[in-house]
Amino acid sequence: MIGYIFVVLCGLAGSALAKGKVEREPKGKFSAPVLDVKSRQLVLEANQTLTIHCRGRWELSWAFPGGVARDQERMRLEDSRCGRQSQHYCSQLTLSSAQAQHTGSFRCRYSHRTLRQRAVYVYVTDRQRPFVEEQNNSPDVVYMKESQPLVFPCRVTNPDATVSLVKFPDQELTPDQRNIVWNSRQGFLIHSPTYFYIGLFSCKTSVNGTTHSLNYLTHRQVNKIMKVYLNSTSPVHSLQGESLAINCTVTAEWNSRVSISWDYPGQANRSAIVSRWIMASTFHMVFYSILSIPKLHRSDRGLYICRVTSGPVSRETNVSVTVYDRPFIRLKPRQGAEVEAHAGQKSYRLSPKLRAFPAPEVIWLKDGKVAAEECSRYHVDGNSLVIRDVAEEDAGKYTILVGIQEHRLYQNLTLSLVVNVSPGIGEKAVSVQDPGSVPRGSRQALHCTSHGVPPPHIAWLWHPCPPKDVPGGFSVSQEDEPREGGDLHLTCVANKHLYTNFSWQRVTDPAEATPPTPSLGGELDTPTHTHSDTPTHTVIHLHTQ
Repeated sequence: MIGYIFVVLCGLAGSALAKGKVEREPKGKFSAPVLDVKSRQLVLEANQTLTIHCRGRWELSWAFPGGVARDQERMRLEDSRCGRQSQHYCSQLTLSSAQAQHTGSFRCRYSHRTLRQRAVYVYVTDRQRPFVEEQNNSPDVVYMKESQPLVFPCRVTNPDATVSLVKFPDQELTPDQRNIVWNSRQGFLIHSPTYFYIGLFSCKTSVNGTTHSLNYLTHRQVNKIMKVYLNSTSPVHSLQGESLAINCTVTAEWNSRVSISWDYPGQANRSAIVSRWIMASTFHMVFYSILSIPKLHRSDRGLYICRVTSGPVSRETNVSVTVYDRPFIRLKPRQGAEVEAHAGQKSYRLSPKLRAFPAPEVIWLKDGKVAAEECSRYHVDGNSLVIRDVAEEDAGKYTILVGIQEHRLYQNLTLSLVVNVSPGIGEKAVSVQDPGSVPRGSRQALHCTSHGVPPPHIAWLWHPCPPKDVPGGFSVSQEDEPREGGDLHLTCVANKHLYTNFSWQRVTDPAEATPPTPSLGGELDTPTHTHSDTPTHTVIHLHTQ
């Protein structure tokens, strides 16, 4: 009872002092509201009533500790105009039967300028509850953040309470007011936390021989996202009325805290259901977020974006979704109905333009028979037919059969393949009946056999064959220098394919070489040869007359 009267009297005295001081202040001095409490802190016993007056130039508002905000029935606010000409605004806060959880900072501020404020910290002492917060059986988690102090928020209801910080199991840490600092309004502050502060810690205090404690598990938050990926890397196609499920998977390091959000076309209508769960592996954490739409509409088509954040780190990935009204097949030639390949080509691909949904079944026929069964060189690759080592017999009609059996949709397309073959002349294709000599001036028939696709054009060319056995095809030589009264031996050599019927004539004037002249006297020796490459030798022996 004495404490109650003391607090009220202090409040009244403070109010009177504050009031007297405010009255003496000239106008324009209320840059921030003024409280009737002179001290920056008040200490109450549990169940006492707290009364605070606030005065200012403009309309006023209050900010309370969390415990008061959750206990509105104990609090009352009275606003009024005050001053000699009611030029000021006044507000009175009354908290009846204050409790330990009401301990904290009470702030009066201007409604339109909240940074202009005055505050008083109020302790509501309770011997049964030395700490402001209460815990269940599990410890609270406190986070170690880079370049920030680590706070164990074990605030107390009595500013004079003695509290110790203990690391499990029994290592007590002594405040040094440099790195480890005790503050009754905040708890223990560790200004430069290291890995030593990862673990289980306790704030402990003793009241009347009874030990009270709050337990905290430190968590060193890591902001390293390793991978972000969707269950579909290619665009998603679906029919109207079907369901859609997109899974966004995130792998991150241990102790990472990850936030996953979605941007999608139907977000305004909340057409999607998002479910999440977390799994821990040996080396990392795996976070899942699944976006599901039970029944797709045309308005659901568009880009679906999975956004991932972990502290200052952010990543995203996306996939496009196309919604079709109905199943369809669109099939047409890519370069006309007739296509060409070349014999000897390593491979050739028959590939018409095909768009269909859902994915159709494709069968290729060659001349009415299943192509892959007709030849091992044919194989189906997606919607295309690939022909390896193209040969002339691959020419023909190829038909692609496309069907979506579940929707009874079918289409087909026939392509004509022309295989071009380079023209060639068959072995021994040019010949005559007798490969030997033929009579000069006779008529002979030469045959040429060739093949090619398209049919080749044949042209005949003639050129003389230069004799190789006798230079120039004809020559005359003599054995010795002619002597008067001696014998003269002349030898005529000629190619047997070019010359026949040799005869000798005496020519006294070169201009008269053509007309016949009397035959020379002497002995003529004409050997007979059968080999076509052997020249004809004619030797004349002249004797002097």
